[in-house]
Amino acid sequence: MIIAIAEVSGEPLSAAQHLTAVERPGSGACVVFTGEVRDHDHGREVVELEYVGHPSAAMLLREIVEEVAAEYRVGALAVSHRVGELKIGDVALVAAVSTAHRADAFEICRVLVERVKQRLPIWKRQLFADGAHEWVNCP
Repeated sequence: MIIAIAEVSGEPLSAAQHLTAVERPGSGACVVFTGEVRDHDHGREVVELEYVGHPSAAMLLREIVEEVAAEYRVGALAVSHRVGELKIGDVALVAAVSTAHRADAFEICRVLVERVKQRLPIWKRQLFADGAHEWVNCP
């Protein structure tokens, strides 16, 4: 098993880079997930997001990936979360998994994304079209 990428970044994220990082000759399946900034939340128009990470976020992300790798048979794992100001359509999270079989790849990618969303100390400030804002997703 290889942890190809596990990082918190202020730079744009690339799904293609994560896919390439997990491709292995012994893997029959590669799954990539992208979490993108949408233009609405709970009926309100969102115009921008800002993600702020705790200084321990990168270390904890690596721990989460190591846990998933220890629990499942994977070829490789790659996951990144972006911080900073993001516009509608920007990629905030990328996760990629390679395994021998597709069902495993889908399940492991889902588990990886859920653990990151539940435990990573990154906070999101949503800016709405009416000028209001709110902080959400504080683990």
